[in-house]
Amino acid sequence: MMGPAHSLSGAAAWLGVGAAASASGHTMPWPVLLAGALVCAGAALAPDLDHKAATISRSFGPVSRGLCEIVDKLSYAVYKGTKKPGDPSRSGGHRTLTHTWVWAVLIGAGASVGAVEGGRWAVLAILFVHMVLAIEGLLWRATRGSSSDVLVWLLAATSTWIIGDILDDPGNGAGWLFTAPGQEYLWLGLPIVLGALVHDIGDALTVSGCPILWPIPIGRKRWYPLGPPKALRFRAGSWVELKVLMPAFMVLGGLGGAAALNFI
Repeated sequence: MMGPAHSLSGAAAWLGVGAAASASGHTMPWPVLLAGALVCAGAALAPDLDHKAATISRSFGPVSRGLCEIVDKLSYAVYKGTKKPGDPSRSGGHRTLTHTWVWAVLIGAGASVGAVEGGRWAVLAILFVHMVLAIEGLLWRATRGSSSDVLVWLLAATSTWIIGDILDDPGNGAGWLFTAPGQEYLWLGLPIVLGALVHDIGDALTVSGCPILWPIPIGRKRWYPLGPPKALRFRAGSWVELKVLMPAFMVLGGLGGAAALNFI
């Protein structure tokens, strides 16, 4: 799928988690619901860091472009080193390592550890990166063109500082779900894992499929492109994505948010 659909699906997924948490007695404070939805929307773009034309690869200038090259080469090396006879030859790492459950879990766990061990500035850094991506994904029409980069960064920095201050207030969510002393913001990795997995599931619906289950072998392939029957798949950017899935994500996200806040 394309960036806007990925971001919408990520936000909708976290709002759905908020509804489930409310139903199970672990109601999210509204700042956690808001911050998590934005982080998940941003994280839903992150697996495409292996593609130089992707939103995330362009969002932070030379830094993200350089990181994209490293991730692409790493992904390609892992693909070559672990592929089975049934896996096709390829020339790059797109839709390989970063599109697996292993990558999603590692990135989410790393974010949680970083947030707990690194304190406030680590939390702000994690929030800032994902706020930039969320803005790029959700407001994509307004952020096209390199001239808008500085404005996006300023908006993300302002939002990060405000949301960070709100979350730090007692009862507003720093200790949501994980309540033991020293576990503040341990939950921050959850929307990152979810966003990456939602991205992978979205790509699995397209004609190319997605190797979500790596390194679990399926038949003669370790990088099996998981997905529904080919008749049910669509091309990225097609009318199915724009006219069916994106409106559906908006509706589901709205319903999830309303349920999470006990409005319905």
